[in-house]
Amino acid sequence: MTDTTDDIAEEISFQSFEDDCKLLGSLFHDVLQREVGIPFMEKIERIRILAQSALNLRLAGIEDTANLLEKQLTSEISKMPLEEALTLARTFTHSLNLMGIADTHHRMHKVLNATQLSRSCDDIFSQLLQSGISPDDLYKTVCKQEVEIVLTAHPTQINRRTLQYKHIRIAHLLDYNSRSDLSHEDRETLIEDLVREITSVWQTDELRRQKPTPVDEARAGLNIVEQSLWKAVPHYLRRVSNSLKKFTGKPLPLTCTPIKFGSWMGGDRDGNPNVTAKVTKEVSLLSRWMAIDLYMREVDSLRFELSTDRCSDRFSRLADEILEKESCEQDSDRGQSNFSNQQSSSLPTQLPARAHLPSCIEFGGSKQPKFEITTTSDYMPPNLQKQNGQGFTKNDSDQPTDDSKEGLTPRGSFSSTSQLLFQRKLFAESQVGKTSFQKLLEPPPLKRASSAPYRIVLGEVKEKLVKTRRLLELLIEGLPCEYDPLNSYETSDQLLEPLLLCYESLQSSGARVLADGRLADLIRRVSTFGMVLVKLDLRQESARHSEALDAITTYLDMGTYSEWDEEKKLDFLTRELKGKRPLVPQSIEVGPDVKEVLDTFRVAAELGSESLGAYVISMASNASDVLAVELLQKDARLAITSEHGKPCPGGTLRVVPLFETVKDLRAAGPVIKQLLSIDWYREHIQKNHNGHQEVMVGYSDSGKDAGRFTAAWELYKAQENVVAACNEYGIKVTLFHGRGGSIGRGGGPTYLAIQSQPPGSVMGSLRSTEQGEMVQAKFGIPQTAVRQLEIYTTAVLLATLKPPQPPREEKWRNLMEEISKISCQHYRSTVYENPEFLSYFHEATPQAELGFLNIGSRPTRRKSSSGIGHLRAIPWVFAWTQTRFVLPAWLGVGAGLKGVSEKGHADDLQSMYKEWPFFQSTIDLIEMVLAKADIHITKHYDEQLVSEERRGLGNELRKELMITEKYVLDISGHEKLLENNKSLKRLIDSRLPYLNAMNMLQVEVLKRLRCDEDNNKLRDALLITINGIAAGMRNTG
Repeated sequence: MTDTTDDIAEEISFQSFEDDCKLLGSLFHDVLQREVGIPFMEKIERIRILAQSALNLRLAGIEDTANLLEKQLTSEISKMPLEEALTLARTFTHSLNLMGIADTHHRMHKVLNATQLSRSCDDIFSQLLQSGISPDDLYKTVCKQEVEIVLTAHPTQINRRTLQYKHIRIAHLLDYNSRSDLSHEDRETLIEDLVREITSVWQTDELRRQKPTPVDEARAGLNIVEQSLWKAVPHYLRRVSNSLKKFTGKPLPLTCTPIKFGSWMGGDRDGNPNVTAKVTKEVSLLSRWMAIDLYMREVDSLRFELSTDRCSDRFSRLADEILEKESCEQDSDRGQSNFSNQQSSSLPTQLPARAHLPSCIEFGGSKQPKFEITTTSDYMPPNLQKQNGQGFTKNDSDQPTDDSKEGLTPRGSFSSTSQLLFQRKLFAESQVGKTSFQKLLEPPPLKRASSAPYRIVLGEVKEKLVKTRRLLELLIEGLPCEYDPLNSYETSDQLLEPLLLCYESLQSSGARVLADGRLADLIRRVSTFGMVLVKLDLRQESARHSEALDAITTYLDMGTYSEWDEEKKLDFLTRELKGKRPLVPQSIEVGPDVKEVLDTFRVAAELGSESLGAYVISMASNASDVLAVELLQKDARLAITSEHGKPCPGGTLRVVPLFETVKDLRAAGPVIKQLLSIDWYREHIQKNHNGHQEVMVGYSDSGKDAGRFTAAWELYKAQENVVAACNEYGIKVTLFHGRGGSIGRGGGPTYLAIQSQPPGSVMGSLRSTEQGEMVQAKFGIPQTAVRQLEIYTTAVLLATLKPPQPPREEKWRNLMEEISKISCQHYRSTVYENPEFLSYFHEATPQAELGFLNIGSRPTRRKSSSGIGHLRAIPWVFAWTQTRFVLPAWLGVGAGLKGVSEKGHADDLQSMYKEWPFFQSTIDLIEMVLAKADIHITKHYDEQLVSEERRGLGNELRKELMITEKYVLDISGHEKLLENNKSLKRLIDSRLPYLNAMNMLQVEVLKRLRCDEDNNKLRDALLITINGIAAGMRNTG
C-alpha cells in the first residue's frame, strides 16, 4: 500500500487508469445513492468539488481564493452531525481505496502484457553479458544466489484482511473487463459482479474490533504464502530458468532456489509479551501443517495428470515393490480399522480442484486469469479454526498442551502406551460403518504396476503426507502420538526423493514434456518452501538474555553477570561454551520473565533448524550479547537431548546481532571483529554455519534516534566495517536489512535500495524484511509477486557482479560526515532537547489514538514511558504521515545540506548526486517524501489543535521543510519535486481532492474527540479517517 513499491519503471497507461477510476467511481456512486440517499450524496459531492477547486486554485498560484474555499470547506465539515461525518469519512476512504485498486490493476496489467520489462531477467542478463561477464560466471552466480525475504507482523497493514481480499477481487474483475473478446452479456454480468463487490465492501466494517493475537498475525502471513507465493514461485523460477537457458544455454537446476522465505510472525518477542514459547511452537507446527496440506493437494493433481505407463525399469520395480508391500499389509491387517493401515488408493478417488487445467492456468498463464479465493480454514483441523486467547483452543479431553513431562516433543515421542491405545480405540470406533461405504466410492486397487506406475508411487507419497498431517494435528492438539520415520515425512529431502525419481523416469522414457509441467513445479515448491513454508526467526532484546544469565549466575553463587565488565563476560561465556556439561541446574527457580526466555530456548532446541531460521538479538551492542545466546542455546539443546535420549533435530540456530542505534551501528565492525577473534566462535561458525556470519542492521530505530540522513550514512559505514571485519578472518557475510515500508523507516523501491549498498556488501546473498502493508502490496497478487521476486534476483545479481560505485574521492566521505553531523544535531535538538516538542507532537498528531486501530499484537511502546525514546518507530512515523508533515523522513536534512552548500560545496554535492548511487538514492527518496508533504494541511492541524504557545514550533518546522525542498531541488537539478517521476506525481495529484478533505475532517473529529474522549462513535470516525489518509498517502508507518 505504498508508492515506494513502484520498482517497475514503466509508466501505467493513464487513460485506461482514469477510465477504470471513472467506472469504479460511477458504480460506487450508484451504490451510495441506494445506501445513503440522494440528498446526502449531493452534500458529499459538494465537499469534493470544494476540495478540488481549492486545490486547482492553489496549483495555479491563486492563494487567497484557495484559502477562502478551504475555510468554507472547513466550516461545512464543522457543521456536520456525527453520523454524517462518519459517512463522509467512509465514502472518501473507499473512494481512495478504489483508486488504489485501479492503480494496482494497471501495474499488474503492464507486467502481463509487456514483451520485455526493465530490470527483468532478460534485461539484466543481457546487460551483464554485454558488459563482459562470461556466460559461465553469470550462470554460476545465479545458481549460488541466496536471498531470503522475511515476512514480519509489524503493525502497518491498516486494512482488514476481509477488505484486502475484496479489493483483490475487484482488481481481477477490472482485469477481466479489459478483455477485448467479452460479449455484451459477459460485460453486463461483470458489471453486476463489480456492483456486488463494491456493495459488500461498503457494508463491511472497516475497523478491527479487537487486537489480533500473534497466531492471527501468523495465519495472515501464511495466507499470503498460500494464496499468492505458492502460485508465484514456480512461475518466477521458470522465468529465471528460461532466461538462463536463453543467455547461457543451461536452465536453472531443478532444486536450485535463488529465493526463500522466512517469517517473524509468532517468533518476534522483542517488546511483545504476547509472543511466548507456546505461541512460537504452535505457529511453527501450524506452518508445517499447512505445508503438508498444500503438498497433498498438489500430489492429488499430479496423480491425476501422470496417467502414463511409460517409465524406467528402476521406477517400474519401485512401483511393484509398493504394490507388493500394500498387498502384504492388507493380508496381515485384514479386518482391522486403525489409523496406521489406512491406505490411499493408487488411483485418485475424485478429480482435484483445477486438475483438468494445465499448470499455467492456475496462476494465470493466460493474460486474463480467473481469480479464485480458497479459505485456509477449509483445510484446517477443527481446533485451528478457533482460537482461545493467544493460541489455539484446548482439547476437550484436557490433555496437556504445554511442555510438561506428559507433553510431546516435535519429534513425536509419547509418554504413555495406554494413552496411545486409547486414542487408537477412539479412532477405530470413529471409522465403524465408513470402510465399506468408502469402498463403494473408490476404484479397486491396481494389481499391476505397469498400468499406472506414477500413480502408485505418488499414492504412497500421498499416504505418507496424510499420516504426517495427522501426526501434526495430534501434536498441535497436545495428544500422544508416535513418530514413524518410515511412514511420514520430516525433511524436504525425504519428500523430494520420490518426486525426483518420478522426474528422472519421465525424462528417460521420452516424456520430458510431462516431467517439466506440474511435477517440476512441485519439486521447485518443495525446494523453496521445504516442510515449513517459511522458517521462523526468533527475536529477543539483549537485555532479556542478560537477565536470564543474572538469575543463573546468582543461583550458582558466581555473582551478578550484568555487573561484570565485557572481558569477564567473554571469559565466562567462552569457558562455558567449551564445556560439555549443562550450566542451568534443573532445580533452578526463576521469575516469569526469565522462565519465558529459558522456555523459548527449549522450544528452539525441540524444533531445531529444520523449522526455525535465525535467532536475532535486538539492541545488540557487544560480542558478549552473541555468546550469551550461543550459551543459552547450547544449554537448552543439552537438556533436551538428555531428557529424550536422542539428539535435537537439525543444527543450532544462526545467532544474528541486530545493530539499531547510531552508537551500536558505529560499534558493529569492532564487535564482529572481536567475535571472530575468539577461537571457539570462529571454529563454531566454520563448522556449524559453513563459515557464514549473518549481521542485521536496523533502519527504524536508527532513523528515530538520529534522523533519516544520519541513519542512512551510519548504516552505510556499518556495512562497510562489518564486511571488512569478516574479510579479515576469511568469513563470508550476509547482511540482513531490517527495512520498514515507509521511507522514514528505511523503505523505498527494492531495486534502488539494493543498488545503493556499499560495494562488497551484497555478494550473492541478502536477507531483508518485508513488513505490514508491504507484504500485501508486493506479494498479495501472484503476478506482482513474480515481478517482485524477479527484481530481488536481478538487483542482487547486478550488485554482486557489477557492484555500485564507492565515493569517488575521500572528500565526498568528509562532506557526508559534515552533512550527517549537522543534520543529527539539528534533528536531536528539535526532537529530544526542545522541551515543547513532545507536547507539540501529541497535540498536532493523532498519535495517542493510533493504539485503537488494533492493527498489531504488540504494544506501541517498548516500556511504559511517555517519551519519544521508548515510542516504537512505527507509530512515530505513522502519526506524522497522517498530518502530511512526514517529519521523520526529512527533519535535519535541510540544515545539513544548507550548511555544506554555504561553505562552497554545492558543486560537489551535485557531482555526488550524479556519480554516487548511495547519495543519489538518499536524495531521491527524500524528494519523494517531500512531494507528499503539504505545508497548508500541516498549518491547518496547528491552527485547530495546537495550543497557541506551541504554534511557533510548527512554523519553524514548516520553514525547515521549505529549506529542505530548496536544497534537494538544487542538488538534483530538478525544477519541481518528482520531475524525474512524473507517473508517481500524477498518481499523487489524482488523490489530493479526497485526501485534503479527509485531513480537514480528521482535524474536526480530533477536536470533538478531545472534548468527549469516551464517545465511541467519534473514535470510530477518527479511525476511519486514519484509514482513509493512509490509503491516500499509500503509507502508514
